[in-house]
Amino acid sequence: MHSKLRRLVDFEDEPEVGNRWGSFGNWQLVGNGGVTNKYCGTFFRIKACSRIELHNRIKYAKVIIDGKERVVRTTGKVDRKIVFHYCNKPSCNVCYKHGWATRLAGSIERRLVEASKRFGLIEHIIVGIPSKFWHLSYKELKKKVFQGCLARGIIGGVLIFHAFRYNNLRPCWYYSPHFHIIGFIFGGYKCRVCKIVKERGKCGIENRNCLGFVNRNFRENEKDGLYFKVKGKRKTVWGTARYQLDHASIDVTKKRFRVATYFGVCSYRKLKVTAEKHKDLCRICKHELTWHDYLGSKRLVTNRNDLDFKLVSFEDLEENGVRVYVERAPEKYG
Repeated sequence: MHSKLRRLVDFEDEPEVGNRWGSFGNWQLVGNGGVTNKYCGTFFRIKACSRIELHNRIKYAKVIIDGKERVVRTTGKVDRKIVFHYCNKPSCNVCYKHGWATRLAGSIERRLVEASKRFGLIEHIIVGIPSKFWHLSYKELKKKVFQGCLARGIIGGVLIFHAFRYNNLRPCWYYSPHFHIIGFIFGGYKCRVCKIVKERGKCGIENRNCLGFVNRNFRENEKDGLYFKVKGKRKTVWGTARYQLDHASIDVTKKRFRVATYFGVCSYRKLKVTAEKHKDLCRICKHELTWHDYLGSKRLVTNRNDLDFKLVSFEDLEENGVRVYVERAPEKYG
């Protein structure tokens, strides 16, 4: 699936989590700080592709509508995107989700996809921290988790800290520190297709000679007390990262707290990935979207809470025979 379409798919069908207030000691849920400035989340400009001669030639495009991939006719259509101001701070309760988390998830995806060319399938792993270790500092907890990763054959990835869990029965956040890893297991996670599991319906951890991840995890758990759980196959790396960042935690005493930490084979020292500027591409002709002005009479919906709001959409180039989407001259948006 094209990346533009993939990003519009729901985040792994994960449940929606409302970021109600969560705070304990120095820890706070992302998005629970104040608004950075008056421009946060406000309408900025329109990006669009008005190469109508190409769109008329292509005629059809695949798009995501209501979570399903559909084919729509694009003759005479402009591919339009609404662009907002974002401060990209994790504490900002307006910009944390659509600004900071979206941009950081894209960065994580680019780095891990590059690493996957060498290290195989990208896995999502949850690291449970028993309450006897909750008194440890964040630095000590990270060190303990890194040692646990090394012992279990997790060779690298990105580490995201969650200080809270959500109680669905009594809707509230409660302190329960744990980590999420999106990364790589040496030799892959073969337990997912284990014959013993298929035959017996269970893992077979009593087999001490097994070299699978699950058995290795149980044996190491007896030593360090940590428990690692590998989730199902990822639909998208971006969706997984974005969902985990949505309710990650920050240390409010740190001016620039690093929510996502790369380690092992994905660390900055070991993996060099050329920073690539994100480009919004037309879903029809795949050219880069450019700044446009809308000169039509239709209501331009820029409020995300409006039922008619669409972040990206196909719009008519002309209204009543008059062109209404005009590309801006470069000097106008320097």
